[in-house]
Amino acid sequence: MDAHLALGRYGEELAARYLRDRGIRVLERNWRCPEGEIDIIALDGDCLVVCEVKTRGGTVTGDPVEAVTWEKVSRLRRLAAAYLRSRPGSVAHARVDVIGVLAVRGRPPVVRHVEAVGA
Repeated sequence: MDAHLALGRYGEELAARYLRDRGIRVLERNWRCPEGEIDIIALDGDCLVVCEVKTRGGTVTGDPVEAVTWEKVSRLRRLAAAYLRSRPGSVAHARVDVIGVLAVRGRPPVVRHVEAVGA
C-alpha cells in the first residue's frame, strides 16, 4: 500500500474513533454504490450522518476540510439519498459532515469536525 493510501486509511480510522467517542454510532465504512463511495455512514440520534474524511500530512495545500468542494458535497447528498433508498424507513433525515485530519509527522494528529456542511 502506498503512503497516500495508508495516510487516508489512518485518517478514516481516527475519524471513526472520533465519532464513536462522541456517541455517534458508526454504521458503515467505505460504502459503495454505482454513483460513488461514502467514507463513513453513522447515526447521530435519529439523523443519518454521511461523512467525508480528508487527511493531509501538512498544510501546504490548505486545511484538509478545505479540500471538500461544493461539487463533492452535492455528490455526497446524492449518495446519502441512494443509501436511504436502499434502506427504506431507516431514518427520517440526513446530514453531510466533513472530518479533516491533519497528521503531521512527529506531532499528535488534529481532528476537525464540521457538521451539516452546505445545510
